[in-house]
Amino acid sequence: MRYRNAIKDDIPQLVDMRISYLKEDFNGLNKTEIPQLSERLSIYFGKHLGRDLRVYVCEANNYIIATVFLIVSEKPANPSFINGKLGHIMNVYTRPPYRRQGIAGELVKIAISEAKRLNLSFIDLEATKDGYKLYSHFGFEDRNSKYLPMRLDLNK
Repeated sequence: MRYRNAIKDDIPQLVDMRISYLKEDFNGLNKTEIPQLSERLSIYFGKHLGRDLRVYVCEANNYIIATVFLIVSEKPANPSFINGKLGHIMNVYTRPPYRRQGIAGELVKIAISEAKRLNLSFIDLEATKDGYKLYSHFGFEDRNSKYLPMRLDLNK
């Protein structure tokens, strides 16, 4: 197995990994969603990979078996993030036959190391129940905030 940063040539496999993750996370996708998502993801990866998106992969026999995405953003500074640079981890996904072997943990470790190198103020993520223990092991903590998370769905 080999751990490395994803490159542009990996985009088709990254799309497949994201679709696989979404199928599990959403308990399936319908026939119209998969081609739409595939097209949008190809465009997204083409524009962002290596810029504000870093993807760390583990591969076996030139086949990507696990991913961790680190999205880097910059916002106006405040006391919680003086330099304004933040990271968000998502799509921590390992193909089922390769789970429980420490692969995701190694990729998260690589993402944390890169975030430190980039001088990010913090990394956040949204943990599933399955991933909670892993992230806690690395020092991620539940967020307690005086602010309440809210969202306006513009697709309704």
